[in-house]
This record gives sequence, structure tokens and C-alpha cells, in this order.
Amino acid sequence: MPAYATQVKIARSFGAASHSYDVSARLQRYSGKHLMPWLPNINDLTVLDLGSGTGFFTNILASQYQQVIGLDMSRLMINYAQENRVKDIHWLLGDAFKMPLQDESIDLVYSNLVIQWCDPLEKALKEILRVLKPGGLFIFSTLADGTLNELKSSWAQVDDDQHVIDFKTERELSSLFNTSQSILIEQNCQDIVLEYESVLHLAHELKGLGANQVPKKLLKGLAGKDKWDKMTDSYKDFQEPDGIYPATYKVFSGVLVKLEN
Repeated sequence: MPAYATQVKIARSFGAASHSYDVSARLQRYSGKHLMPWLPNINDLTVLDLGSGTGFFTNILASQYQQVIGLDMSRLMINYAQENRVKDIHWLLGDAFKMPLQDESIDLVYSNLVIQWCDPLEKALKEILRVLKPGGLFIFSTLADGTLNELKSSWAQVDDDQHVIDFKTERELSSLFNTSQSILIEQNCQDIVLEYESVLHLAHELKGLGANQVPKKLLKGLAGKDKWDKMTDSYKDFQEPDGIYPATYKVFSGVLVKLEN
């Protein structure tokens, strides 16, 4: 599938989740909160929330910085944010590959669990560096290889199709962010384990996050009851004694600085 068509499909998926997203987004709340200590204590900055979604963290940024822009590729997400967040945020429709912003116009780009959907990530990073001023910061979190390993392992017992997105390794991410134009000055990688009542609960939360799109999946649509039953039976190998189903998310966070020209 062409990259643009994939982005449109992802945008529709996230847009459809706009009203359920804030309820489902346990992981986003956790990772976004842990980016806060890295934010600079300077008020007169122009800040971009890249992949602003419902605007939850855009709202927090707006309480701290002079000019805040929320950019998202979903019109439904933008509409929701405009209706539910403070009025002095500037909302833009666009994606990480082509932002409607001038060169070197942004002091700080904040992005919480968004860039894992950008393929190729190198293209998105080039665009982020384009809009950042020299010395500007990109403060982000993303998902790394090892995310949803329980789900991936359980599906592997069923068929050879891809049911879980392939995320980049920690080493690949570190290498990608350290370039002739940028350097990663802070980084952290941690496993966050969320608990679910059932595998169906996990599937519903992934759908509620709009995170159920797998570009390389061969067989589109639902897997079928037989395959689903086999997968959920395999997932029981990870079930905890109290009946809870764990799901691991490997969150890679960092602070990148754009080098002076």
C-alpha cells in the first residue's frame, strides 16, 4: 500500500476513536507525564504538539508556553480538540511528513507516542528538523521493539501473518536520531506493563486508541473466530495467577537538539 494511502487509513482510524481516546489512553497519559520534566522552563517559546490528538497534553503545554500549536492528521481529532480545549491554541490539520509551517519557526516540538506510526520515520525526522530553529528541541516518546510481545508471540502460534506492527529497536532509534543535524542529549527506554481483564479487553483498547492498523498485514479484516480462539488460548501462557492478562509496551523517550548551522 502506498505510504499516503496508509497515512489516510491511520488518520481515519484515529479519527473514529476521537471520543473514546481519552478514556482508552492509559499508556499515553503515563508516557506523556514522564516527558514533562524534560520541558524547558522558558515561557516565551513557540511550541508544536505533533500528533496532538484530543489535545489533552496540548492543553497542558498551553498553560506553560506563550504560543502553542496542535497539529494532527485527523480532522475529527482537531474538531474534538477545538471544542474541548482552551481557546488560545492554534490548531492545524497536517501530518509529520508535510507540516504547514515555515522553516525554523518552532522552538520546541513535543510528540507523545506518535512517531511510531510514521513510515519512513527518517522522512518525518527530516521535516521536524526543518521546522525547528537551530538549538530547538524535539521531546518525544515512541514505541520500540518488544512492544506487545505477548500478543505477537500468541499470534505466531496461529499463522505467519503480521498482526502486530514491527517497531524499531532501541539501537535503531538511537542511531536514527543522532545525525549531522541533530544529537540525542537524553534518552530512556522502559517497559510499561498494562493489565487487561481479557484479550478482548486488550483488543478493544488498541482499537480505542486507533492503533489497530497493521500496514504489512496480508489478510485484511478480522482473523476469524477459529484463529482468534487459538490466539487467545495461546495468550493464556502469559496470564497471571489472578486471571489478569498483561501487555508490555516498550517506551523509548528522548530529547533531541537541532544543531546550530
